[in-house]
This record gives sequence, C-alpha cells and structure tokens, in this order.
Amino acid sequence: MENRTDYVHIVHYYETDKMGITHHSNYIRWMEEARVDYLSKAGWDYAKLESLGIISAVVNVSCDYKRPTKFAEPITIRASIAEFNGVTLKFAYRMTNPDGVEVCSGTSLHAFLNETGRPVSIKRKFPELYEAFRVLVAEEEA
Repeated sequence: MENRTDYVHIVHYYETDKMGITHHSNYIRWMEEARVDYLSKAGWDYAKLESLGIISAVVNVSCDYKRPTKFAEPITIRASIAEFNGVTLKFAYRMTNPDGVEVCSGTSLHAFLNETGRPVSIKRKFPELYEAFRVLVAEEEA
C-alpha cells in the first residue's frame, strides 16, 4: 500500500550489470531520490533548505541487500524519518518489488550545516523547520 512517503523507481538498463541485475551502488542513489521526494512532499525541498543557507551533508549511509532487482522492475521505496535531534536527521528506507517483497533496506544520516560547513542547530536558528520535522516524526510514530 503506497502513501505519501513512497517513491517508485523503475530500474534503468544502465543500472544493471553483466548478470542482468542492479549494481549495488544504485540502491544508495535511489535512497537519495526517495529522500529528495519525501522532503519535497513535506514542503521542505532541497532548494528551499539551500535558500535558507542550510546544507544537508551525508554523514553515514548503510544498505542491506536482500534480493536482486532487474531492468524495468518498479521498486517502491518507503522513506521515513528514523531520528531527528535538531542537528542531525536520520532517514530509513525500505525497498520492495511489485510483489511486496523487500529487496533492500537502508539508512542515511545527515548533519545540518551552514554555508561555511559548521553545524547548525535547527531548533534555535530555524524553528519552523524544526517544528516541521518534529511533526513528521510524530506522524510516523503514530
């Protein structure tokens, strides 16, 4: 069942290897696509964040590969906020094939930085954004 946090990626031919399966590096790109889509749907796309002088740097990324995917297969990626503390934001991702079978799961941790690369307290500097993320976390926990 899809919801507003779901993003669908169709596997491209160039994302597959000689064995006809998706190369492992692409799953992290798909996580980024789903995260960008999630933030856009939430009203806080990257252009808006960057216009405020906020950079969202990737601090850590992990990926658990469970089943292979193939060319032209639609992969549904459910993105969700796993943790938010005002300085870092952790996303969780669950990828499923058309049969609903999980093919990959992962996380990405992001630090909020200003334009000079220094950490930013979103709660103090951008209370509207802080509240928006707090509400998203609460919605996902409900």
